[in-house]
Amino acid sequence: MEKEMNFFDLCVACWHAIGRFCVACWRVLTRMLRLTFRYWWIVVTLVILALAGGWYYTRYENTTYRVNAVAMLNGATIQQFEEVYAPLRSNQLLPASANSLVPYLKERKVTHFTTYHVIDALHDDYADYVDFKNNVKATDTTNVIMQDRICIQFRIKVKDMPVLGEVERGLLEMLNADPVLQEAYATYLPNLREEAAFNHRQALKLDSLTSNYYYYTASAAQPMNYSGNGVNFYGDRRIRLFLDEIYKQRERMQLVDHRLLLATAPVSLETHFAVDPRPVLGRVKGMAIFFLLSWCFGCLLAEIIDRRKAIRDWLKA
Repeated sequence: MEKEMNFFDLCVACWHAIGRFCVACWRVLTRMLRLTFRYWWIVVTLVILALAGGWYYTRYENTTYRVNAVAMLNGATIQQFEEVYAPLRSNQLLPASANSLVPYLKERKVTHFTTYHVIDALHDDYADYVDFKNNVKATDTTNVIMQDRICIQFRIKVKDMPVLGEVERGLLEMLNADPVLQEAYATYLPNLREEAAFNHRQALKLDSLTSNYYYYTASAAQPMNYSGNGVNFYGDRRIRLFLDEIYKQRERMQLVDHRLLLATAPVSLETHFAVDPRPVLGRVKGMAIFFLLSWCFGCLLAEIIDRRKAIRDWLKA
């Protein structure tokens, strides 16, 4: 018969497991310290060699940086874009349109192609930030994932920075040559032009309506003072002005005009690729990693030497 466990018993069991894990970690650490003291010439030699290698590996010319750019999807969905972008992630089965990128991919000048969602937190159809941590869910109604923008990222070394412009051109050529994206763009562009023309017509109508009433009516010929505080109102302006509607229409018109300006291809970049100033592996972080790895490997080698008799007897058995 199985024993039932309440919440208190579960907490006690978890606490005991955490305690045993901490004790095991402490024993391993003390064992490594003993081995370091006993076989210091082995551990110190490996650490010095590793630090020298880490210093050379993390030199400035070899430092890798992330490069980001926000791409506008003119008609295509994120799913369609990801299907076209997928070969760059695996660096396999690249289409013929990616021939200009192949040399840089083979020589590992550009690596780690990834994408991230662009978030609209204010619900104004403008990009607010990029979700680099991938912690925004598709069902989030506060931070909305934009469907017409996506962030493209890859890594490049300092010594390969001169080819960044060529990589950008080659990447856009490969994406814009895809027939699926071209078909979506051919449908999207006429609708976008019609929407821009419609917004311009609506803005002119609002301007004309306001001008005709307030400046071309008979009541507008003579100034009239309604408040008595010295402020003159031209015409009968007791009717509410359409100022809020005009501002909203202007904002919408500017947004659509901006999209039309960028809609020169199925995929276009809002800006050129920008280099993240934080390196992927800086010198301090790299030296710390090389030190820890070399110390652990040195302790492992010292443990093997310390137990060489037991290992030899085990092999002979």
